[in-house]
Amino acid sequence: MSDVLELVDVSVVREGRALVEDVSWSVKEGERWVILGPNGAGKTTLLNIASSYLYPSSGTATILGERLGKVDVFELRPRIGMTSSALAEKLPRGQTVLQTVLTAAYGMTAGWHEHYDPVDEQRALAFLDRLGMNTHLDRKFGTLSEGERKRTQIARAMMTDPELLLLDEPAAGLDLGGREDLVRRLGRLARDPYAPSMIMVTHHVEEIPPGFTHVLMIRQGKVLTAGPVETELTSANLSRCFGLPLIVEHNGGRWTAQGLPLG
Repeated sequence: MSDVLELVDVSVVREGRALVEDVSWSVKEGERWVILGPNGAGKTTLLNIASSYLYPSSGTATILGERLGKVDVFELRPRIGMTSSALAEKLPRGQTVLQTVLTAAYGMTAGWHEHYDPVDEQRALAFLDRLGMNTHLDRKFGTLSEGERKRTQIARAMMTDPELLLLDEPAAGLDLGGREDLVRRLGRLARDPYAPSMIMVTHHVEEIPPGFTHVLMIRQGKVLTAGPVETELTSANLSRCFGLPLIVEHNGGRWTAQGLPLG
């Protein structure tokens, strides 16, 4: 399997502070990674590098076989799907769900006077159906619940048939029902052998969908461990990552973590 992402000794420094430091990490084709760590650990910084929107201060980043700094990122970015709260803020609230997904075919956030081929509409409808949004096609994006917006964004990210899908805290802000619905749908996508390689950022092991294969834990900008989720997502590793004693359990394809009782 070839690498879809390779970071070698990557550091990102801003105002004299290292957001990530000497990170070496590779993601191979077909792998599904989760990045875990506390607030400010550097998780989103890694995702921004993987999306080509952030360049390392030092080290090398190669995405889909193209090295950052030596590739036209406007040709690279259509090969990468991404969801994030920052991107969601750019999507027009008055646009319908179907329009919100269709505009991704042109790399736009808002419709203008573009013409969509029948194949574009078929793709958009198929992804919206897969994510349970087929009954909301004419709803305005701004009227959706948080869970519905998240699912619309994922359908949108899949529109360009990406080779790499990046998910920045996709379950953030969801209630229990919305989280479980999204995790279930992401689990189905993760188990699809034709789905792209995936990287998801989260703070919570409960949000890891079944079918995710690898975990990277990061603390204070440095990688603590990276590898298969079944061997690396341990109580000892997670305790070290979050800085307090934690017990990790795995049951029915899902993960849970809780702190040790006081006293």
